[in-house]
Amino acid sequence: MALYELVLPKMGESVAEATIIKWVKKPGEQIEIDESVLEIATDKVDSEVPSPVSGTLREIFFKEDEIVQVGAIIATIETEAIEIQKETPPSTQQLTPELRIEIEEHVQRDGIPNLENSDQEERIKPIDFSSSTRFYSPLVKSMAAEEGISSAELDKIKGTGSEGRVTKNDIIDFISSGKTEQKIEITKASPLSITAPEPIQERRTSSVSVSGGDEIIEMDRMRKLIADHMVMSTQTSAHVTSFVEADVTNLVQWRDRIKNSFEKREGEKITFTPIFIEAVAKAIKDLPMINISVNGTQIIKKRDINIGMAAALPSGNLIVPVIKNADQLNLLGITKAVNDLASRAVFQN
Repeated sequence: MALYELVLPKMGESVAEATIIKWVKKPGEQIEIDESVLEIATDKVDSEVPSPVSGTLREIFFKEDEIVQVGAIIATIETEAIEIQKETPPSTQQLTPELRIEIEEHVQRDGIPNLENSDQEERIKPIDFSSSTRFYSPLVKSMAAEEGISSAELDKIKGTGSEGRVTKNDIIDFISSGKTEQKIEITKASPLSITAPEPIQERRTSSVSVSGGDEIIEMDRMRKLIADHMVMSTQTSAHVTSFVEADVTNLVQWRDRIKNSFEKREGEKITFTPIFIEAVAKAIKDLPMINISVNGTQIIKKRDINIGMAAALPSGNLIVPVIKNADQLNLLGITKAVNDLASRAVFQN
């Protein structure tokens, strides 16, 4: 018996990852050569991944709706074939003098250690994950080994993937935070001096405030693609503004008819602004999915309906004070809030 490692195949020059839509085969089921094992989706195409060997699906490493990097091991298949030893890269002693010089020049230029045989230099020791109780994908293990992140350090990383799993971005964030140091050491036998690389600049992300009553909705694959393409379009496309005219003749006539009596009765002048704010608040209440924020791949559905209004300062600048819980106010309450904010803006220093 032998185990064949099924990897996610490359599906184009610009495709680096794919989402697992469905596992056609389950662990323990028989698979024939070229028979579909799972269905995947990228931002370009949906396709099936066939099996290059026949045998029994023994283990799968990713669940449906998980994102997998190209080249990652996604499953193992038990076959009847004789296990073939994987080729190991030749040591530098087997290289020609010309190729050896080229490698050393590359090392000196890019700052990569030239690892000789084990008698002369220390190699990067593989990380022992036997003591860890968490699941790590082959990609995460590979990145951890390359960056010298120990199993203990890896266990402390808070995963953002499915069921708290550590993802590629979690590793990148951990490295950029400066919590890891270069683990590669060169012995005196090495003719090269290696300097530790500078930490990756921390990515700037906008923080989104979340209150206790807000609902967090994880985006599905389609919404993620839409969000990515919308952000990309803001960087690559010219922008226009669309206007739609509405006939508010009846609104104007109603306001003209009641404005004097309203001011006499309530002591407040009624303008068009509170009328429009009341209309917007009612629309948001009917269509709550327009009152959202986006935080990465999460949709923050806001419970409170807070509406900002532009107010001019004496200096000519504009500020946007906010009427909180506008949906809980009637027209009189909104009118008082609008007039109060507008009057305070006038006397703003």
